[in-house]
Amino acid sequence: MYILEQKLDPENKEFLSKVRYIITQKEKKIFLELPEEERDEFKEEFWERRDPDPTTEVNEFRMKYFNRIERANELFISEGKPGWLTDRGRIYILFGPPTNRIAEPMGRSPSHQCQEVWYYGNFPVVFVDKTCTGDYDLVTYNLSSLRSLNLRYMHELNLAQSSAQKTIRKGETPLFDFNWKIEKTEVKKEKVEGIIQIGVPYQNIWFQEKNGSLVTTLDLHLELKDKNEEIIWDYNQSYKVKVSEENLKQMKGEKYLIEVPFILEKGVEKLSPGSYQFYVILKNMTGGNVQEKVTIFKIK
Repeated sequence: MYILEQKLDPENKEFLSKVRYIITQKEKKIFLELPEEERDEFKEEFWERRDPDPTTEVNEFRMKYFNRIERANELFISEGKPGWLTDRGRIYILFGPPTNRIAEPMGRSPSHQCQEVWYYGNFPVVFVDKTCTGDYDLVTYNLSSLRSLNLRYMHELNLAQSSAQKTIRKGETPLFDFNWKIEKTEVKKEKVEGIIQIGVPYQNIWFQEKNGSLVTTLDLHLELKDKNEEIIWDYNQSYKVKVSEENLKQMKGEKYLIEVPFILEKGVEKLSPGSYQFYVILKNMTGGNVQEKVTIFKIK
């Protein structure tokens, strides 16, 4: 495998390097053993298998992955190698930006070393710089008081990588799915207005029976982020869905529709023209199915 990897041309070497966090061993073996003329097709299918919504022009997974590589290169520049190849870069790419990041200079941490603690919710990820020269290593499997947390972290990391490696066969769509689009209704220097429209096929919704009816709740979370993945606008709302079993049979092919108006006013004049990322996360509370999608939102 190593010899085959060394024989790759620069373009294919770069591809294999960039996807190192998400490519499976089986995929890597196939890629290396393919004839040169078939590798471009492999790369196209590699990203297609990870596209959460093939009906859109944008491959949301690929866009997010490379945006995070670019951002990691900007954030972690002190270790003598590209930021995305550092321990902090790897965690950033797989988990995204932490909800809280605490830097502890020498003498302030329990180990009296320089360290950073990233929090994802209440869960900490610890990086230690033993020499305080800017070279941070992920803390794992040590005998400190954080050992149980580190073991849990490694479990979560393995799940994150497995999720990124997970493939969907061509032509399949997730069981719980929806369509969505954004329409801008007004674009001015001081204000941007629009409507987000979401349609969930009734046949994709999981219900539970209650007092003779089929009921569930859809939890909706929307976020508009800039290139640094900082939230510009967000929205949270729960929607109760209730139908009879007879009506559900008649609504085959119909969708449960959600419309959310949004207005960007505060600080909109500071937003530079360009592409921003609009995320939608929808959770079917019956069964706990979650679907996340992202699209490009352009401000001119």
